[in-house]
Amino acid sequence: MKRYTRRLLATMTLYAVALIGANMWFRHAPPSGPLAYLVAILPALPIMGVFVVIGRLLVEMRDEYVRMLLVRQSLIATGFALSVSTAWGFLEGFGLVEHTQGYWTTVLWFGGFGLGGCVNALTEWRARA
Repeated sequence: MKRYTRRLLATMTLYAVALIGANMWFRHAPPSGPLAYLVAILPALPIMGVFVVIGRLLVEMRDEYVRMLLVRQSLIATGFALSVSTAWGFLEGFGLVEHTQGYWTTVLWFGGFGLGGCVNALTEWRARA
């Protein structure tokens, strides 16, 4: 868990730096051409790294029960994010809601990851009661 925490802290620090840097760059001296695409994608790379960090935690986890809890938490996150994104896509397709930026699916996933953690905690609490 210490390695996971260090890796997660490093990737989230890179994310903050990339996001602030890209925003400032586009606000003050917008790049153009292929460089604009590269700069715009920079904040996404550390987020992709977070998924790698979580995957490595699952692979390195020795306790099978804790691994199962993490897998369940990830499945809840994935199901939640995909369900909300799909429903929103249909609403958008029928002209009932405004278009939303695609990166919100990742925000939903992390919210679902928290929801999955709550489900795991409730399961643990019920098992002990």
